[in-house]
Amino acid sequence: MKANLSALDTHESSFTPLVVIELAQDVKEETKEWLKNRIISRKKDGGAQLLFRPLLNKYEKETLENQNLYLVGASRIRLLLGAEAVGLVKECSDNTMRAFTYGTRHNFKGFDDDNDDFLTMAECQFIIKHELESLRARDEKMIPGYPQAKLYPGKSLLRRLLTSGIVIQVFPLHDNEALKKLEDTWYTRFTLKYQPIDSIRGYFGETIALYFGFLEYFTFALIPVAVLGLPYYLFVWENYDKYVVFASFNLIWSTVILEVWKRGCASMTYRWGTLVMKRQFEEPRPGYHGVLGINSVTGREEPLYPSYKRQLRIYLVSLPFVCLCLYFSLFVMMIYFDMEAWALDLHENSRSEWTSILLYVPSIIYAIVIEIMNRLYRYAAEFLTSWENHRLESAYQNHLILKVLVFNFLNCFASLFYIAFVLSDMKLLRQSLATLLITSQIFNQIVESLLPYWLQKKQHVKVKKKVQALKADIDATLYEQVVLEKEMGTYLGTFDDYLELFLQFGYVSLFSCVYPLAAAFAVLNNLTEVNSDALKMCRVFKRPFSEPSASIGVWQLAFETMSVISVVTNCALIGMSPQVNALFPESKADLILIVVAVEHALLALKFILAFAIPDKPRHIQMKLARLEFESLEALKQQMKHVAENLKEDWREGGKEEAP
Repeated sequence: MKANLSALDTHESSFTPLVVIELAQDVKEETKEWLKNRIISRKKDGGAQLLFRPLLNKYEKETLENQNLYLVGASRIRLLLGAEAVGLVKECSDNTMRAFTYGTRHNFKGFDDDNDDFLTMAECQFIIKHELESLRARDEKMIPGYPQAKLYPGKSLLRRLLTSGIVIQVFPLHDNEALKKLEDTWYTRFTLKYQPIDSIRGYFGETIALYFGFLEYFTFALIPVAVLGLPYYLFVWENYDKYVVFASFNLIWSTVILEVWKRGCASMTYRWGTLVMKRQFEEPRPGYHGVLGINSVTGREEPLYPSYKRQLRIYLVSLPFVCLCLYFSLFVMMIYFDMEAWALDLHENSRSEWTSILLYVPSIIYAIVIEIMNRLYRYAAEFLTSWENHRLESAYQNHLILKVLVFNFLNCFASLFYIAFVLSDMKLLRQSLATLLITSQIFNQIVESLLPYWLQKKQHVKVKKKVQALKADIDATLYEQVVLEKEMGTYLGTFDDYLELFLQFGYVSLFSCVYPLAAAFAVLNNLTEVNSDALKMCRVFKRPFSEPSASIGVWQLAFETMSVISVVTNCALIGMSPQVNALFPESKADLILIVVAVEHALLALKFILAFAIPDKPRHIQMKLARLEFESLEALKQQMKHVAENLKEDWREGGKEEAP
């Protein structure tokens, strides 16, 4: 029997809380009642048809703090129908990956009418988030109780509540039992082993699982470069002509690992179902604003903002600001070189152990300043990109990533390019590169993981003491969990994690022929990064909502661009070496031509390799082609059936009209 949403019960006796909604403390009762009704109402009445109840009952609110915390769940059938609505892809009994439909549910592996584990908790929370975000204003002109919070037909209610400050936050709950199992197989015992990527995906979703998969893959891919770099560091330090082999290997390596990753990523995401998951039409992002009008594509009423105004903001404000920040970064770099010159003069005059140590101090200070500037600029870039008023979240992310990457690249690598190609001081280049790499790694470990974990432990102790002081007749287990998790920091996505790997890749690849140990330090850092990032995800931040992903997105292009730049820098550094220059004592023009020719040949080799290595394995290509063929055949059959029905109706109509 086919189920429909109007037949679902929204008041199940077994309520499993999945998502928490925190309201502001002074929210009016009529607003709460209106929000509750919209969440539990049937879909045909404009509701989400979910389960909804307060965390505390009336007696507990009087005993405990008056927390405006509410729990959201859903019936099993509601979640299954929601899985169909969001287009979740699951494995069928014939081992193919297909979009789940409730009508064909028994064709999918692992499905049983009595089995509640067909959908993971992360998928259930993703479905609830989608349903909450799909709540749209109908006839309301404002949020009840808040005349200033205007509404118009089609406006996302949740986004309006968040921007108005009525809803403080919405977050998914942890599953403590599943989390403990994941921790035991992931990071609690420090051993060299593969990460449980499928388990990470099942708990946190595909986007975060792909990050940890890429981190693990990149770490293993660095090992050959690290092993090959050790003898170069130990035995032939100043013979730059011998680095031609090492640099050439590094350039080919950087291309091959990125292409092989795309193949592995395609295999993973096909197994997870996100590679064949259809992308939904993007809705306007929460902060998008403009004059109310009709979208010419969807026909819906939504804010409209002229494109020329956005372009004016980008080119007249954002671009000059970014250029100003880049100039300031170069100004700070010149101060660093003044400090280096001062330390070197002091060392040459004194020649003591203290002055030898002092030689590294300017680089350490500069590395810390770089990290601080990167973080401050990130806030400014987010504000500017939001102010540009992009309609789509994807456009917002692309402009933000471009701003951040340009600044971070110049801020982190400008001093190294200056030392290499202006000062031509290879000894200082090695020293600066080593100091920047090691200092940034230590700084990031402390700021991103250790410090937040320490602060979170202190907060946990406070909540424990508070709950232990409650009356014994109150079951405060769920209360303790929700209050503890709502105070945790919010994970802002994988942006900063990928950015850290991107800069690390730059340190390793751009100047590999000068400092072969860079890869070894990167491997050591990443071995601890896996565990510190895992700790951060499990114990420091709130559980993030699962987000389906088919790849690492624009970061793939960023890494490929960095590998192209590394060809130019390594060829130029080898061409500047005394040994290579000695081969052309009379004509520097010949040297330049040969270096440019070698650079072009290596670039051509990179592009040939990228073209020769398919992005998807052959078996994945065949499965995708098969799915596309079946979809076309199904469409043909549907059109044929419609045509036959129309033809039959026409015949019957003709008979009725006949005399």
